[in-house]
Amino acid sequence: NPESHMSDIKKSYVRYKEINSMDDPEKILLDQIRKNRSPSVQYAIFNKDSLIKSYAFGYTDIENQIKADRATTYNAYSVTKTFTALAILQLSEFSKLRIEDPIKDYLSDFPYNPKITIKQVLTHSAGIPNPMPLAWIHLSSETEAFDRDEFFKKILAKHKNTIANPDEKFTYSNLGYVILGKLIEKVSGFKYEDYIQNKIIGPLGIRKSEMGFEIHDTTSHATGYQKKYSLTNAILGLLIDKSKYMSKSGPGWKPFKPFYVNGPSYGGLIGTREAFIKYIQELLQPECKLITDDSRKILFTENKTLEGRPTGMCLSWFKGYLTGHEYFTHAGGGGGYYCEIRVYPRLNKGSVVFFNRTGMSDQRFLDQIDKFYL
Repeated sequence: NPESHMSDIKKSYVRYKEINSMDDPEKILLDQIRKNRSPSVQYAIFNKDSLIKSYAFGYTDIENQIKADRATTYNAYSVTKTFTALAILQLSEFSKLRIEDPIKDYLSDFPYNPKITIKQVLTHSAGIPNPMPLAWIHLSSETEAFDRDEFFKKILAKHKNTIANPDEKFTYSNLGYVILGKLIEKVSGFKYEDYIQNKIIGPLGIRKSEMGFEIHDTTSHATGYQKKYSLTNAILGLLIDKSKYMSKSGPGWKPFKPFYVNGPSYGGLIGTREAFIKYIQELLQPECKLITDDSRKILFTENKTLEGRPTGMCLSWFKGYLTGHEYFTHAGGGGGYYCEIRVYPRLNKGSVVFFNRTGMSDQRFLDQIDKFYL
């Protein structure tokens, strides 16, 4: 029936226009690919026991047309800080340290104000400087020759003055989390990466190929990309040697070669979407196997300045609100990758999003998608 057929076509066209004009989570995510904002994007929202909704779009390797899927690993950058804070609280529970103690009580070579406490470093209120981090990477092929301690010894010597008094204000510092990594190694007796693997990742049943500090399978690891024609690409040339760290450009995107972050305790984790879901789901459990209820309350308690002003920062987690719902979040961004993880404790929900494109700031991208599922 020609008339019926034309009617069906008209209905399909109307529906197509509706989908492409409405504020829809799938459209918002697909637009990241369609409008060339990222080669790939993965998103998931979940409760403490199960997945509510997930999406995976685009390519993790443009040249070889490899699609994003649940096995794809991404560099998580500063999301790693939430693991570092968790490790510090675990060590506190084991009576290896007290977060209210001066950090110099445990690290005699701590170069800053001897009164600065572990908690102040955790909450970015110690006044420790934050040298630009994008130069702090090395190629995966250079790992065996790279001396982490020697590298940061020079960095600390160069940036030995604080930029604010303790608890005067919020001053984000990757260097502070380098020091916390050293603290974990000193009091636990483990290398930082081994402690995180053995005490946090392993107990969750997550395999090393799913989360850790190494790229185990280059075909499953998302290639990091930088938009070729962008201000960020120009800035990147001032921060790193692009001829060393990046490969030949493709259509619209310039790929990074496989690399590692020099400071694993502030930004070294690599993992799949599913691995980070398991991590957040455990933090939502009534009886969390990673930390006690008392420690979890400390983890998600917002810090205040000496004058009583809220800083928006807890122990490594940022605090925020979406449609009236309290959440705790952290972004991870730098050359080639950007991601966000989030916890809604009162709703028993969490969410994650991963991109394989450069991200330089906390974009709160999850605000755009999570609102549909709260």
